[in-house]
Amino acid sequence: MVMRKRFLRPDDPLYHPDHRRPVNRREFISQGFRAGTASVLGVSALSMMGTNKANALSSDLMDFFNPGSCDLGVVGGAKVPFICFDLAGGANISGANVLVGGPGGQRDSLSTAGYSKLGVPPDILPTMVNPNNLSSNDFIDDSLGLLFHTESAMLQGILEKTTAATQGNTNGAVIPARSDNDTGNNPHNPMYGIYQAGLQGQILQLIGSNASESGGNSMAPALMIDPEIRPTKIDRPEDARGLVDVGDLRLLLEEENDIVSVMETVKRISDFKLNLVNTGRDTAMDKELKDRISCEYLRAADTFENYPNADSVDPSADTNIVGDSGIFTQAEFDGDREFRKTASVMKLVIDGLAGAGTITMGGYDYHTGDRRTGEARDLRAGRCIGACLDYARRVGKPVMIYVFSDGSVFSNGMIETINGVDKGVWTGDNSSTAASFFLVFDPNASDRPELLGDSADEQAQHQQIGWMRSDASVETSATPAANNVNLLVETVILNYMALHGKEEQDFSDLFGENLGDVDSRRRYIAFKKLASVDDDGFI
Repeated sequence: MVMRKRFLRPDDPLYHPDHRRPVNRREFISQGFRAGTASVLGVSALSMMGTNKANALSSDLMDFFNPGSCDLGVVGGAKVPFICFDLAGGANISGANVLVGGPGGQRDSLSTAGYSKLGVPPDILPTMVNPNNLSSNDFIDDSLGLLFHTESAMLQGILEKTTAATQGNTNGAVIPARSDNDTGNNPHNPMYGIYQAGLQGQILQLIGSNASESGGNSMAPALMIDPEIRPTKIDRPEDARGLVDVGDLRLLLEEENDIVSVMETVKRISDFKLNLVNTGRDTAMDKELKDRISCEYLRAADTFENYPNADSVDPSADTNIVGDSGIFTQAEFDGDREFRKTASVMKLVIDGLAGAGTITMGGYDYHTGDRRTGEARDLRAGRCIGACLDYARRVGKPVMIYVFSDGSVFSNGMIETINGVDKGVWTGDNSSTAASFFLVFDPNASDRPELLGDSADEQAQHQQIGWMRSDASVETSATPAANNVNLLVETVILNYMALHGKEEQDFSDLFGENLGDVDSRRRYIAFKKLASVDDDGFI
């Protein structure tokens, strides 16, 4: 008698007989024993457009309102919002989700054996019958510009949460690149570099889905880390509301101006006390330390003065996000912690209240001897990605979404039938099949964000940055990013800066020439400057 296999739900933890027990936070997250939490960090800003907003703070406190002293304002305008998804554990991205091909791009087919290793058996090969007519090609979907397999669960989730208008103004690129399996030690997270590239928020700088130094499961490149903007935990709408919560002052005072006055008074008292403290440092360092402490009190007053109503930062109060006409139904939102977390991060980032953000989703170490477990997790990740894209459309903002994972998986050819379709079962880890991808939405584009290149062949070279060998292994010599996660991060940041037309000298000034000179780096850029970006590089 054959025993019926028990399939795992999206929130069930993963038990692997060939893995040791998880012992640290990252291992718990990657196998789904612990949820990813969210993180937020940064300084406040008065304006996204570079004009000083009339501020109700008392004039005697405004000495701090100078660039570099307290950073209550951001010099310059807003940049494209940036969100990355950290799929902890080693998710499948290439082949069964995003198509990856040979040197000619996504349309340059791999071998049958190569696709089988990516979980794509012969019956559903993404064959290129006519590269100029996708409607004649089997199992290829171009709804998002970037080519996905039609049977991709991640694609299905994205399409569920987006409209045709969102999809029509979206495009993307894939980067075949190796990274180590089952570890958070890959320096995958680009948030600090995105901040250095100029993205800032009105209240916060970086938001993430884990209370770690990177804001995610994977690490950030060590040389990019800035201790002053280390993440702070946020993983639910209540935490978002807490950003502008003044506690019991609301019970004591009805007028918002009175609350601001109390907070200003707290700052003055604190300044008086600080002046009595001997830090034992030299005069310059003593002043810097005291100014930084004092500035935090001023920021609190400034934040409340600009955002006195917590509903303005609460995703659960936003009808674009939750409700009959929202992205999530009330039942979906209440019943899935990943949706609540995603909604909290995407609202803060896309509304400009925060800068770059990471959403960590756990349980992507899904080689469990079946395909359904991975499909269910990919479907939910797709719904969260789609929610971010569609929220950007609803509020009229561009957005860049980057998806990565620590390592990847492979199939040995064993088949499982899901909804009448035969698919390869994930049977183990394999870093050589790994890839990352990003999607870009531009509400002001006449069509999709425009790829570099004058011909279809040239554009294909920019839509897939690097390539795989015919056996579905990353060609490690194709790009600097292919075998170096630090340079994968730099490639993502380069592409972010290119959306603003700032990829040339500005990139060299910030990050050097690890990716080569300006001409060499052009090969690793997907898109031209977005239609939503002005000549100065702001949206």
